[in-house]
Amino acid sequence: MQLALAQAREAAAAGEVPVGAVLVRNGEVIATGRNAPIDGHDPTAHAEIVALRVAAQKLGNYRLEDCELYVTLEPCAMCAGAMLHARLKQVVFGAADPKTGAAGSVVNLFAEQKLNHQTQVTGGVLAEESSALLQGFFQQRRSDQRDAARRLHPLRDDALRTPDAALEDLPGYPWAPNYISDLPALGGLRMHYLDEQGQGSSAGLTFLCLHGNPAWSYLYRKMIPVFLEAGHRVVAPDMPGFGKSDKPKRESFHTFDQHRQTLLEFVERLDLQNVVLVVQDWGGLLGLTLPMAAPRRYMGLLVMNTMLACGDAPLSKGFLAWREMCAKNPEFDVARLFSRGNPQMTAAECAAYNAPFPDRGHRAALRAFPSMVPEFEDSGGAAVSREARDFWRSRWSGQTLMVVGAQDPVLGLPVMQQLKATIRGCPEPVVIEEAGHFVQEHGEAIAQMAIGVFDKST
Repeated sequence: MQLALAQAREAAAAGEVPVGAVLVRNGEVIATGRNAPIDGHDPTAHAEIVALRVAAQKLGNYRLEDCELYVTLEPCAMCAGAMLHARLKQVVFGAADPKTGAAGSVVNLFAEQKLNHQTQVTGGVLAEESSALLQGFFQQRRSDQRDAARRLHPLRDDALRTPDAALEDLPGYPWAPNYISDLPALGGLRMHYLDEQGQGSSAGLTFLCLHGNPAWSYLYRKMIPVFLEAGHRVVAPDMPGFGKSDKPKRESFHTFDQHRQTLLEFVERLDLQNVVLVVQDWGGLLGLTLPMAAPRRYMGLLVMNTMLACGDAPLSKGFLAWREMCAKNPEFDVARLFSRGNPQMTAAECAAYNAPFPDRGHRAALRAFPSMVPEFEDSGGAAVSREARDFWRSRWSGQTLMVVGAQDPVLGLPVMQQLKATIRGCPEPVVIEEAGHFVQEHGEAIAQMAIGVFDKST
C-alpha cells in the first residue's frame, strides 16, 4: 500500500486525482498504475485499470487469478467490474469512497453472489494516509480556483465576498457557479448565476428564475432539475448583495433602479431568448418590469407570491408588518425564518439560506430591500412599475401560470388576485394550501405544472 501511495503522489504531481494502485503476484510486484484520465483523455484510465492492463500484458493473460491488487481508494463500479472479470484473488483498498465506492460504500459488487467469481476485499489499510492525500489535493485545487477567480473578478474595496467554504456542499445545490463582473451597472462587482442546459428536449425554453429577499438562487433547487430533465435551459442569478454575488457594504447601493438595470444588462449580455420569466417576491417586483423593455425575448410567465408596487395604492398590511419587523430586527435569523414557514425543510436546508450572510457586514441588502418597495407615486421604481402594469394589461401576449402559497401573510391570495387582474389572459391561480411565502419550497410540482403549460405553447 505504501507503493500505491507513492503512485498516488505521482498522480497528484501530474494534476490527476491522487489514486495509486499496485498489483502483486506471489509476493512480487508485477504492475503499478496511477490515475491518468486527464492526461490520456481516457475516462477508463483509473489507477486500477492501468495496473490491470500492464499486468495482463506482462503475463499474457487477461485472467489474473493469482493476483492481489492494492489501491489507495475504494474501487468504483467500473474498476470493480474489471477486477471481477480478471478474477483477482484479493483487493485491498485504503480510503472509502462515499460517493462512488463499489465495495460497500454505495454498492458492493464484490458481495454479489450471483456473479460467477468472488474476490476477497479488505478495506481501510492506510486509510488515513490515503484520505489525507485526497483531501490535500482537493483543498489545493479549490484554493487555486479561488485564486483564479479573484484574479479574474477582483473584489472592490467597498464590497464583501462570502467565503467559498461557507457555500460548498449545500444540500440539493450541485450546480457549478458562473460569474460576471463587466456589466456597466455592476461597476466591477462580481455577480453569480447558474446557467444549466438540459438534454434531450427540442423545445428550447429558457427559464429565467429570479429570487427575492432574503433568498437567493438556492430557492429554485427543487424546480431546476425538473426544467433540466425536460431539456430546457435554466438561468438563475443572485442579485448583488445576495447568494454568491458580491455584497456592497453600504445600504445606499441598493436601489430599485440599480437592480433593475443590472437585470436588464444581464439578460442582454446572455442574449436570453424564448424566456419563461419565473418570479417571486422581489424577483417579481423587479422582474415584472423587464419584459416591456424587450418583449420578443419573453414567451411565458410563471408568477408566485409577488406584486407590482406602483405607488398609487396602499401597501398591504401584511407587507407593512414585515417591513416593521425588519426595521426592528435587522439581524433576524434567515434560517429560522425559513424553518418557521416551511416545517418540511431540514435544518441543513434552512442553514443554506443563511450561509451567504455570515455577519452583519454581508447583510446590507437584507436591511435595504424592505424599504425599497415603492410606496408613493414618486418612490424609486414606482413610475417604471406603472409602465409595466400597462404593459401587462394591454401588450402581454404570452402564456401565464400563477401559483400562490395560501399561507403567505404578506403576498398571499388577496394580493395575487389583484395582480391577476393586471395580467392579460392570466388564468385562475393555482393555490397550494400548505405553502407559505416561499412557495418554491414546493417547487417540484410547480415546475411540472409549468412544463405542461409552456411546453405546449412552443
